[in-house]
Amino acid sequence: MTESPGFEARRLIRAAAVATLATQAGGQPFASLVTPAAAPDLTPLLLLSSLSEHSRQLRAEPRCALMFTGPAEGANPQTAPRVTLTGLATPVPAEEVPALKPRWLAKHPYAALYADFADFTLWQVAPGGALLVGGFARATRLTLAELLPDPAAVAAIAVAEAGILSHVNTDHLDALAAIATGLLGAAAGEWRMVAVDVDGADLAAGEAVLRLPFAAPAASPEAVRAELVAATRAARAGHREAKAR
Repeated sequence: MTESPGFEARRLIRAAAVATLATQAGGQPFASLVTPAAAPDLTPLLLLSSLSEHSRQLRAEPRCALMFTGPAEGANPQTAPRVTLTGLATPVPAEEVPALKPRWLAKHPYAALYADFADFTLWQVAPGGALLVGGFARATRLTLAELLPDPAAVAAIAVAEAGILSHVNTDHLDALAAIATGLLGAAAGEWRMVAVDVDGADLAAGEAVLRLPFAAPAASPEAVRAELVAATRAARAGHREAKAR
């Protein structure tokens, strides 16, 4: 775990391609697999079919929970870090969908085939709090203030995001390739940066998506640049060490 449990929880939430959604109907709990993405302010986004059981349950009772799980350290699944986030689920207002739906699709590009079907709705879960389990017997309850990123940093990076993506994808594709293969362990491909936030960046090649977590929360576009430079150097150093063996 990092020194900041809130930052550690955010890293898990933003990295997760799948999560478990807990809803209920008439007092009976119900769990289902969902594919989340996180808005810049960490709000979980879900694209849900109106035909699904959990959609019907959320419309009747918006209180829910999401569990995000990272990889286990070994054979014991209890060593896996995980975050259970509680909150209220609502459909994203129509005027906000054009800004937030591309964010969800950046995390799940394969879903472009059905994302515009009439029976699919983009939902958001307003966080209420979280429980971080950093591994076996390591639990920390987080208030909303401890969990959420700094709003000023979120706003600053959101304003600069389009420029950052354009610059990196135009001038630094070699750096992205080095990060993807040398730091994140991916196969070679046409890697591009598709999203960036205070806690890291998402890289994609076709339908494959990788999460580059930052070493610390970025408070400004300059801090994002420093994180990307550090990641590129680490990736290229790893490549050199591998060739030297």
